[in-house]
Amino acid sequence: MNTKRIIVLGIAGIMAIVAALLARSVMGGGTPKVEAKIAPQMQMSDVLVASSALQPGQALLADQVRWQKWPATSVDSSFITRSSAGSIDDVVKGTVVRSPLTAGQPVTSASLVHGNAVGFMAAMLNPGMRAISITISTDSGAGGFVLPNDRIDLILTRKSEGNRVNSSTILTDVRVLAVDQTFKQEKDTKTVIGKTATLEVTPAQAEQVARAQTQGALSLSLRPLTSTDTPIASNAPVRALSHGAGDSDNTGDPVSIIRYGVSHDSSGIVQAGTPK
Repeated sequence: MNTKRIIVLGIAGIMAIVAALLARSVMGGGTPKVEAKIAPQMQMSDVLVASSALQPGQALLADQVRWQKWPATSVDSSFITRSSAGSIDDVVKGTVVRSPLTAGQPVTSASLVHGNAVGFMAAMLNPGMRAISITISTDSGAGGFVLPNDRIDLILTRKSEGNRVNSSTILTDVRVLAVDQTFKQEKDTKTVIGKTATLEVTPAQAEQVARAQTQGALSLSLRPLTSTDTPIASNAPVRALSHGAGDSDNTGDPVSIIRYGVSHDSSGIVQAGTPK
């Protein structure tokens, strides 16, 4: 074998090796370097959820809701988030639950209604109840001491023939929704002087109140906060009082008056025993 052929073969071998190395580097040959990669962390948002079951008409309090971590990709536009709402106190101030919420369910803008929004009074009503307003004055509204969420008895006073005045309790244990535009008792508020009172009644009671307003004057009789009174039968009239000198009806039974625990009749005579 001559020298030229050996040189040519050597050069060809070298070029083949170089070509193989180049091809290996281009195609990523060899053992790849293994690197541990950290999975991307899921982005979370603070979403307002109910801490317990909430019912329509219920005034929302700060301890009835809480912030809960929620995947940002699953946050609906109607959800209330910490980034958009701020503090819980700001969210619940003056709001009422509009639709039922279960514990852990996100609170949405549609499930709450604010006091200055349309539909607020409707959200305050219990299921099956109606709101009806009546005209009141300082005298007929217990001197202004009837406040929202108090319970009252509704009394109808009307005049009949012979200038007789009859009073009867037509409804008992009725919830006051609002006095004028005041729907909740503000801190340290003791009286609310208004011209109208809005009551929560059944549909049948609403018709009864509407009829009563055309028959005479309506008065609110304030009930105690914890009342154990025996309910008064609806439409049970009290004794009628007669006015006018010489009225033949004035000879009826005297009216019993109690002063300082002592019973008197209408003539001022002290009655013996405990009044029935």
